[in-house]
Amino acid sequence: MKYSILFLLLTSFFILFSCSSDEAEEENRGRGGYTPTVEVIETVIGSLPLEERLTGVVRARSQSDIYPEITAPVREIMVSSGEQVTQGQPLVRLRDNEARERLIQAEAGLRISDAQVRQAEANVQRLQARLSRVEALSVRNLESELDVEQLQAEVESAKAALELTKAQRSQAESILEERKTELGNTIIKSPIDGYVGTRAVEVGQLVTPSTRIFEVGDTRRMHIRISLTERMLSYIATGQTVNISSAAFGGEVIQTELTRISPFLNPVTNSTEAEIELDNPDGLLRSGMFVTVDVLYGESDQAVLVPNNSLFTNPNDGRRGVYVADRGGLSEIDLGDESRSSIIGPTGVDFVPVNVIAQGREVSGVTGIEAGDLVVTIGQNLLASGREEARVRVIAWERILELQQLQNRDLLDMIRQKLAEQNGTMPDA
Repeated sequence: MKYSILFLLLTSFFILFSCSSDEAEEENRGRGGYTPTVEVIETVIGSLPLEERLTGVVRARSQSDIYPEITAPVREIMVSSGEQVTQGQPLVRLRDNEARERLIQAEAGLRISDAQVRQAEANVQRLQARLSRVEALSVRNLESELDVEQLQAEVESAKAALELTKAQRSQAESILEERKTELGNTIIKSPIDGYVGTRAVEVGQLVTPSTRIFEVGDTRRMHIRISLTERMLSYIATGQTVNISSAAFGGEVIQTELTRISPFLNPVTNSTEAEIELDNPDGLLRSGMFVTVDVLYGESDQAVLVPNNSLFTNPNDGRRGVYVADRGGLSEIDLGDESRSSIIGPTGVDFVPVNVIAQGREVSGVTGIEAGDLVVTIGQNLLASGREEARVRVIAWERILELQQLQNRDLLDMIRQKLAEQNGTMPDA
């Protein structure tokens, strides 16, 4: 994690106030020079979890916008934003007068078609009976062949008329079903079990099929979408552990697994979309929020571990490294004392270039220094002018990691508190 210059300046300012004392100032004046006070930490050997930090967008399961199927004014709104709904539950009722009238007309049209079909069937039966009698008489030469042929043609014509009326009846039946659906569409229902999001309409408003009415989603299970570059696909895969965090969670971290990765790359951005699916029983995740997603994909090789804010770019030559305090000048130090907080020294301090081989959010693995070295974590800017000595206070790893997690606002509050204590006044709220 990279820290801003403001962070270093503010923390150094705070340490100067918290670590200095009147006796130390007198001692420094006696030497005729200024020896800065810095904080150091003892480096250790270890490996770092390899992780990729990404930004994810949260959406509810089956989250969708609800649109009407027809154009009509809103007659009644049956739910409000935030309410829980079940699948098929009515949400909005539109004006249905016109739909009901069209349904009545369609029902009448179907009844007419039914009557026409029955009439055509009766006509076919009548003509077929007559044809049978004429054919019987024709056998005895009592009817001419011409009469028989005419009746046969009439029967075929009647059958065709019957097929036509049946087709018209099917059409009338389809229109009736369409009118029933249209009437049903005046009641807009929830497609899923879930919760109602933003309501976008009011009673009396004319809505069309392009008017967004509600947003509905199942917030009991959420989806988090992240973008992966083509490079990331070489080491990130489904099933890997992910840590999800947000300022809205406080200090809580949600740990789960990467659910799926799309196999298709965007031809413009050369990236693809991955998704994390997880339960949301406590309601920490909210649809639309942005969260930080750390994908853990392995561990680095063994290296010397240092806090990220100990890394310093030397302004004189641009080299990146750390300031290492000389242990030989700290005979009274007791690294086994957990309560060590006294300022000791002075001792020599040297800038040592390092190579960062792995970097996490708060700790980096480096080469160029040894385990057990005392590395300056706060106060590097006080040494950058070329000072070769400093008074040091050894702090615990837990303390420096805690400081690294502070925001600039927190540091300003701490400085105001310290100034107020020294001036004997109360800090402003």
